[in-house]
Formats: sequence, structure tokens, C-alpha cells
Amino acid sequence: MYSKEEAFQIRKKFWTSFGRYMKLQSSASGEEVNWINYKTGIKELYFKTDVDNKSARIAIEISLKDREMQELMFEQFEEYLPLFESTVGEDWIWFRSFYDENGKEISKIELRLEKVSIFREENWSEIIGFFKENLLKLDEFWDIVKDSFEIFK
Repeated sequence: MYSKEEAFQIRKKFWTSFGRYMKLQSSASGEEVNWINYKTGIKELYFKTDVDNKSARIAIEISLKDREMQELMFEQFEEYLPLFESTVGEDWIWFRSFYDENGKEISKIELRLEKVSIFREENWSEIIGFFKENLLKLDEFWDIVKDSFEIFK
């Protein structure tokens, strides 16, 4: 078991390592990207990465204040399902309604890598590889479809 400070330092070291590794990667459009804090350009639409002591996750999170608009944005993603699956993969799990850690109802599309831990440094290369491969695919998909989400700006 780690103290709060030790756990904080391990997380900080992991995310710093990941950030340095991904800094060399350009986006599908050739632009420099902050892969840890990916900007979609659409308010309340986030591409998130997370890792804890059990799994690593990449998620598209839709958390609009207006639930009807959130539904519309989720449906917009569903319209692109064939393209999404051919670009990003078929293993993603789609949640029209999901309650986040704060109890807020969001929509989410998520991919998980199970049985890895941020606290086992020997897992880091697998986690970083998972994030890199899938973030690059997600970025490629987003580069193709982002213009059709302009209505949500």
C-alpha cells in the first residue's frame, strides 16, 4: 500500500513519461497535440485517458448540461458507427447513459485494458502502447468527422 504522496508521485511519473513519449506524435492533421489533455474543440466533449490499480481506459465522454443535446451528440457518434469501428475498432463499449464518479449522468464510449496497474512499472510499456495505439486511431477518426460536430459548439 502506498501513502497518498507516494501514489501521487507514481502517477506523476507515469503521466510525465507518457507525455514525453507522445510528444513526438503528430495528430492526423499534422498538428502538435497535447495527448494527455486532448482538445476536441467542442465544449463538454472530452477524450480522456485514465489508469488506476486495475485497468487503463480511453473514453469519449459527452457531458452536456442539456440532456437532449447530449443525446443528440451521442446519436451523432452512432451515425458514424461503421466508420468508427473501421477506424478505431469494434471493442469499444457504448453507454448512452452512465453516471460518472460525481454522480453526473453522461454518455460515454470507452475502451479498457484490464489487469494492468499504474503501480506496477513493468505494466507501463503495455499501458503506454495501449494509449498510443488507440489515441492515434481515435484522433484519425476525429479528424474525419469533427466538422459534423460543429453544430454543438
